Amino acid sequence: MKPFDSTFYRSSCTLVGCVHLLPLPGSAGFQGEVKPILERAAEEARVLADAGFDAVLVENTHDAPYLLGRIDPETTATLALAAAAVRAAAPTRLPVGVQALAAANREALGVALAAGLDFVRVENFAFAHVADEGLMARASAPELVRVRAHLKAERVLVLADVKKKHASHAITHDLSLGEAVRGAEFCRADAVVVTGEATGRETDAEDVREAQGASALPVFVGSGVTVANVARYLPHARGLIVGSALKEDGDWRKPVDPARARALRTALDAAMRG
Repeated sequence: MKPFDSTFYRSSCTLVGCVHLLPLPGSAGFQGEVKPILERAAEEARVLADAGFDAVLVENTHDAPYLLGRIDPETTATLALAAAAVRAAAPTRLPVGVQALAAANREALGVALAAGLDFVRVENFAFAHVADEGLMARASAPELVRVRAHLKAERVLVLADVKKKHASHAITHDLSLGEAVRGAEFCRADAVVVTGEATGRETDAEDVREAQGASALPVFVGSGVTVANVARYLPHARGLIVGSALKEDGDWRKPVDPARARALRTALDAAMRG
């Protein structure tokens, strides 16, 4: 297994800001024009870069309700355009990644390859669960890892959610979070993402500690990071993925607020200084 790419890090804890794309073609909320989607994505990437974030994650968040395990061709095409727009807007030193909801991991890898991105965030990588889209019965790792190798795209890192938000894990109730992390490691993930119960919900710091102790994989906190709680994750998290706390009024449905983005960067820097 290859080590996690050290160039992904600019600091001891990588701060990843989310660009939540406006509704894409194929989704119920699409407004009929692609250009505003690309312009807003590029602008939010610049805001995050100016605020000092270490990486950017592009997501089709506003496409809810999501298809299960796939996205339509028109959605994939526009997601690639948006990802390329973010890549062009962000400084070259900033890694850029993509997530295609829900669990459209094969499409996300294709977008990352086409747009020259550095990582993908994936759901349903190892083990089954029931999400709000339905039963995610088949782990995507076997196909995704093989396709990545076939495409000579091993440089694209896989950040895999474990016991993910917006899901029931009754199927794997007898499987601890630590064992889920070890399962992702066995399936060749490059890092794992631990979350709270839903978007914006605080991640349990004990879950982060358990994940960090279960394997050598870097652990990212994937939901609920705020100025108030950022310090509690530092002992065990290698990265923080932040969306809702950066938005106007802390509402994930609104645009990124430059002041909130700068405040979170400042809080993290202060916490790392001790």
